[in-house]
Amino acid sequence: MGDVAQIHHSRSIWQRWRIAVVLIALAMTGLSLQPVSASPPSTSPPSAATTPASPTSTSATQTSSAAATTTTSTTPTPTTPTTPTTTQQASARPITADPSEELHERFTISELPAPPTAPSTDAGSCTPTINPHGTGCLSPAWGALGAVGTYYPSSNYILVGAQLAGAPSSGAASTYTGPQVLLVHTDGKTFPNGDPWKCLTCGLTYPANFGGASGNNDFTYPINGFHDGKRALAGSAIIDCGNYQFTDPQCTPAQMHAYPLYWDDGTGKPGQLREARLNPDDEHIGFNYIITSAAQYDEFAFMGKLTFDQSNSRYDIGSVRMLYNPASAYWPYAVDSGNRLRFNPAGMIGEFRGWTADGRSAVGIQSYESDNVDAWATDNTTGRSRLLTRHAMYTDPNAESPDGKHLVSEQLLGSGRMDFLGGMQGVPPLTDQAGTTGLVSGLHDNVNRRFFLPQLVDPNTGRSEQLEPNGNWNTAADPAWLADSSAAVWAENLACGANPSPHTCAGSPEPGGRNSRVMIARFPGFQPTPAPSVPIAPDATWGLPYQPGQAIPARPHLAAGTYTAQGSIQGTAKVVVTEDSSKALVMNLAVTYTDYSDTPGVVLNGTESAVRDSDSAISAMTLHENLQMTGRHQGTKKTSEPNGFTMSPALLQSNFQVTGTLTTTIDGRAYTQPANGT
Repeated sequence: MGDVAQIHHSRSIWQRWRIAVVLIALAMTGLSLQPVSASPPSTSPPSAATTPASPTSTSATQTSSAAATTTTSTTPTPTTPTTPTTTQQASARPITADPSEELHERFTISELPAPPTAPSTDAGSCTPTINPHGTGCLSPAWGALGAVGTYYPSSNYILVGAQLAGAPSSGAASTYTGPQVLLVHTDGKTFPNGDPWKCLTCGLTYPANFGGASGNNDFTYPINGFHDGKRALAGSAIIDCGNYQFTDPQCTPAQMHAYPLYWDDGTGKPGQLREARLNPDDEHIGFNYIITSAAQYDEFAFMGKLTFDQSNSRYDIGSVRMLYNPASAYWPYAVDSGNRLRFNPAGMIGEFRGWTADGRSAVGIQSYESDNVDAWATDNTTGRSRLLTRHAMYTDPNAESPDGKHLVSEQLLGSGRMDFLGGMQGVPPLTDQAGTTGLVSGLHDNVNRRFFLPQLVDPNTGRSEQLEPNGNWNTAADPAWLADSSAAVWAENLACGANPSPHTCAGSPEPGGRNSRVMIARFPGFQPTPAPSVPIAPDATWGLPYQPGQAIPARPHLAAGTYTAQGSIQGTAKVVVTEDSSKALVMNLAVTYTDYSDTPGVVLNGTESAVRDSDSAISAMTLHENLQMTGRHQGTKKTSEPNGFTMSPALLQSNFQVTGTLTTTIDGRAYTQPANGT
């Protein structure tokens, strides 16, 4: 039901590459006519907020010790390098965050240790003066620290992806180079050699002939630890230290093996595994797969079971099922008699992003409100979906705490990046069904510069709290939790423009001027609990079973016609859909709102439409907006007319290029778009 052009991106630690993917699907669209579960997120209307001054970042000297701690509570005060201070997260919220939708948990934020920084990437630049232990240096470039992963046997450690540089060309220290997995102390202690980190993969070779096909062709992304502490998913391989846990001094690169993941996609060769993530049951895995042919250019999510193939020294993925089903039971918008649209939260995977803590649901990203992308959990057995985040603007990196009580979600909420487009709450994602989601999603980056900020989320209500007060640092890759669910960890990069690769931002306060750091937020109010034992998760029986080489059915879309969507509180929305001559694409979707309300205190009137500029899956799209919001807040969402607001396909490569203007105004304050190319 509908087609969506979606930018998808796979990340390495030092450089991110993108694949622009056209999803002919409603799977990335849809979703907010009715409550999504028995306990839906708060539906309070938005409130106005002032724009705060950016607090100064926590600084550090060239040392492996953690930076100063910042305590977050209820009084706004900028942080300083030397003295613990307080800030108020609520003051940093944009127009789109009502105070009733915010969490107010106390937390302390500090920086985890990392190797010293090489002055350059030249061989030998990591000298004994910089690192007397000869255990490597970080690259000074943007993105040197990235994905993190839980180490389940102990909360005193975390797994970290790192890009090392400056190693000598020969000798024992020459192995400390390139993308590697580190085990990092979180308790202020050190390993026997005096370092607070240990390189697990230095000297280990990534499996040949597998990385290129996988899409994740090094050890650094993603990183998911197994509960035994001896293994971890690292990229599209599983690193395994045999009889030894990673913390054991006898776990050395000589004992470590890297076993590739193998999935037959019908070609008889290793199939692509995009965004692969280990299920908490340690036996299942989920991943995305891109299909390219003359007739189809799409991405689908899959779930399978890991089996070790001793004879081929690899992990095979078997019992594969798609996290997709074209049956009408899994359409986000069902069509009832009289052409009435009915919201149906099921199969909301879009792009697969991981698992819930119990492994029983797959996490994906989909639209909940217009021009927003939120996180959903879809039950493996029933295919029913429940909303995890609310009005995130855009999110994809997410991690649920092992106890399942909280979520760390990297979002554009709070960045101000998308307020001009998605800031008005209560607008159902009807125009999204025309295929705008991919272009809208491209706003989350400016080429390599990411605008994500970490949010603590209650997955039962969608209420959230921003953890990083400094907008000059943006989160990178996947976050993680300590095994006892008492603290969240993420990597972040200094923001300075489009960050072409190679790139280094000037003026970094970090040791050696590095552009990356790993942060930990500890929550005094969270009772530390041992990581639970996770039973074997059920297979995704709602999805289609998959055999190598079988044809994947085309996605349905909302057919041409006139429909009516009833507001869950009051009013109606008249929806007119126009298809192309082959009925393959939605060319125009126009909506007229009459006293429409899904959200208490928010009433919508006016019109909007999304028009595909060419009869092609990859096409510019033009928005025409003339919406008025009344109730607790007054607002408008308007485009320049008569030509509207046209989004270029360049947005699929995270290059903001538009024609015309789109402005959202709430309670007299106008929110405008960024300049082209920024």
